[in-house]
This record gives sequence, structure tokens and C-alpha cells, in this order.
Amino acid sequence: MIKIAVIGYGYWGPNLVRNFMEAPGSTVVAVCDLRPERLTSLSVRYPTITTTTDCNQLFANPDVDAIVVATPVSSHFELAMAALRADKHVLIEKPIAANAEQALELIAEAANRKRMLMVDHTFVYTSAVRKIRELITANALGDIYYYDAVRVNLGLFQHDVNVIWDLAIHDLSIMDYVLPAKATAVSATGISHIPGQPENVAYITLFFDNPQIAHVHVNWLTPVKVRHTLIGGSEKMILYDDLEPSEKVKIYDKGVTLSQSAEAVYEMLVSYRSGDMWAPRLDATEALQTEALHFIDCIENDKQPETDGQAGLRLVRIVEAAEKSLRARGQLVEINLE
Repeated sequence: MIKIAVIGYGYWGPNLVRNFMEAPGSTVVAVCDLRPERLTSLSVRYPTITTTTDCNQLFANPDVDAIVVATPVSSHFELAMAALRADKHVLIEKPIAANAEQALELIAEAANRKRMLMVDHTFVYTSAVRKIRELITANALGDIYYYDAVRVNLGLFQHDVNVIWDLAIHDLSIMDYVLPAKATAVSATGISHIPGQPENVAYITLFFDNPQIAHVHVNWLTPVKVRHTLIGGSEKMILYDDLEPSEKVKIYDKGVTLSQSAEAVYEMLVSYRSGDMWAPRLDATEALQTEALHFIDCIENDKQPETDGQAGLRLVRIVEAAEKSLRARGQLVEINLE
């Protein structure tokens, strides 16, 4: 039985506690939060869980096998490093850290101590995204032409990170997981409409070494909530709508075919293909439950997590390059892939 401690019981913490309490092979033994009123409600629901406002008690507790960090980005590095140095396995909410240097230090510390380091890229563990990866791996879409994502809503405004760190990282984690090729350069633009606060609207374009392009639009200032992803291939195309209650993934047998006419050698003709649409049946298991079980399995069987420290590092490097481009009004910035 893997004994879990959770740091942070705000927005995401309750979901993590619930899933690790329900997952076979684990139990939550302690939760830390700086706000005592949050811990009061936790104690009512889970009276067996020890609560504290001092995270050092969790690091020093020999009964704790793993620590889950669900706090603001600015505190990720300090808390995760302290947990690793206390020989605890670590699951850390996205993003892994505030910069690439911190992420590299966490990866090195985890490797040195032979502890598991996993990042909570939740959407990677949804049945919809896993089905998309399965289709792309099987070459069902043919050559990938583009990845286009829109993630917009009204709020929640963050004060320590901009909309790229908060929203775009979800789509970047999906893209990193489902696409075989990795982005090599990025151009980003954005703006803040509230003085002194981070950007609330951003447009990110990613470039690859192959004939492929990706675009992510994120926004905290829209009247409706939209979660659309389009992936176009030479054979088929995918529409992924995370807000759809049932048919979240739809595969379209549509596209274009380029053919050269015998009469005009230099004339390129385009023919359109319009076939069937089908929606695969998806597993209804909650993503966090799948993730919790995967984290437990990795600890028990010494497996490499699907969203390990390296995956977290790749995303931080993309976001850092995007922010650098944003400050330069969209100038193309190379992404460090080493």
C-alpha cells in the first residue's frame, strides 16, 4: 500500500485526494495546506487523514512514501526538491517548475535518489487523448499536416503566471504526447488587458522540421468555454471536443488529393475526398484515476512514467521560448530540445 501525502488542498487538491483514496494500492495519510479552513472541510470528509499547515511534517514522516504537490507554480521547485531529498516519490501538478533550470535539477535529484518523478499532465490520461495517440501511432491519419487547438473561457485569472502557463500547457502536453515529431521553434503573441497582470490572451504557433505546423489559442476573456482540437492528416482528420458529453473524438474520412494531369504537366489539380465520420467508444474512467493508478504502478514496479520529468521539461522549454517570442512581438524563437 503506497502511502500518499498531498501538499495543497485548494482547487485541484480535493480531486487528487479523492482519487488516491479510491485507487487500489494507495491511501492518503496526510494533507498540508496553509489555510486551516480548507483542512477543516477535509477532516469532516476524511477523518482518518492527518492535517497540518507545516509541510515539513510530511517530509519528516517515515510513513509517507510519496508526496503530491498541488500548489502555485512558484512553489513547485522548493516543495518537490524537499520531498525528493526526504526520499519521497513525487507527483507534481503541471507545470513541473517555473523554468527549465529548476526542472533539470529535479530530474537529476530524482535520478540520483532513485525516486519517481511524475508530472500531472492530466489530459494525457484521458481516454480521448489516449485514443488519438493510438490512431496516430497506427498511422490511421497518414502524414500529419497540422494540430490546431482552442482553449478559451471567462477566467480563472491567475496572478503568478500568464494564460500560456495556465491554459496552453494543457494543449502542449497533449501535442507532446500524441505527435511523434517535436516542435523545434515557436512564435507567440499576446496581451494583458489588466494593468500589472500577466497576459490573458495568447496565440502560439509551433514549427517542426517536417511539413507540419501547430497553433494554440488561449484566452481568459471569452463569454463561452471552448475546448476544441483539430488534427489534420493526409488520410483522415480528427475533431476532439473535450466538452462533448459522449462523442469527444470524431474521425473524419475527409481530405484532399493532389494529382498531376496528363494534359498539363505543370498544372496541379486538387480533388476533395468526403467519406464517413465515426466516433470511437471511449473508456469512461476518470483521467485522474488512470493517472493515480499509473503513478502507483510506476512506484511498485519501477516503471518510467508516461509524463515523467523529461516530458515536464520539454513543455517548460516550449513555454519559455513562447514567452521570449511574446516579449519580442512574435519573433521566431528556437526551442532547446537537448
